[in-house]
Amino acid sequence: MHLDVQDLRNFYYRSTLGRAAQLSLRTRLLEYWPEAKAMTVAGFGFAVPLLRPYLPDARRVVALMPGPQGVMPWPAGQPNVSVLVEETLWPFETGRLDRLVLLHGLETSEHPSALLEEVWRVLGPGGKAMFIVPNRGGLWSRSDNTPFGFGRPYTLTQLETQLKKHGFLPERHTAALYQPPTERRFWQKSGRLIERMGRSMPTRLAGGVFMVEASKRVHPPRGTVERRGVRDPLQILEGMTEPVAKPV
Repeated sequence: MHLDVQDLRNFYYRSTLGRAAQLSLRTRLLEYWPEAKAMTVAGFGFAVPLLRPYLPDARRVVALMPGPQGVMPWPAGQPNVSVLVEETLWPFETGRLDRLVLLHGLETSEHPSALLEEVWRVLGPGGKAMFIVPNRGGLWSRSDNTPFGFGRPYTLTQLETQLKKHGFLPERHTAALYQPPTERRFWQKSGRLIERMGRSMPTRLAGGVFMVEASKRVHPPRGTVERRGVRDPLQILEGMTEPVAKPV
């Protein structure tokens, strides 16, 4: 079940905890994808908090928001690039996207397999997708105060296994949101320090979310390709004589 777009907007743009979460996720994403010059970049779910750094240089940036969630205009003060879409039917040609970010999209989807098939379809050769999902063993998935407490949380193994089943090759992974999901002032002040300390910890343990970068796996044809040519064309009419008119 998707969350309402107004609740997501209020969390990320109007709460202290949401802004801290936005900073943590965006910082980690930029470590993997520092720029997207001349690329087509899209986000699905509610990925707009992470897409703004790519607006100046990308060929195109599109924010895809699923129908059950609702849509909002974005970015503020600029021409709108957000669009309401069916969850498993996106307005892109096959192989069009270079980069794709999924945030609050996979874990809340009612049709995760069909969604992953659509992601696979729209990614181009060399394209990469970043899947961001709640960590089943983390504190954020156990709190109803944030959007990460809704939907199906994952372990890292579960997410990577699901991606492989749908034709993706997981390449790198990391974690984010090490600070506790609370608005208390002490933890908010210590948030950046906790995030820096969390990077030295094993990915599987403390992070509130997993971030898995995956590429589109295209299976090459198996076996040996053998080419055969026709040495001599078939002389189907060979040996036939000219027709002779019979006497009446």
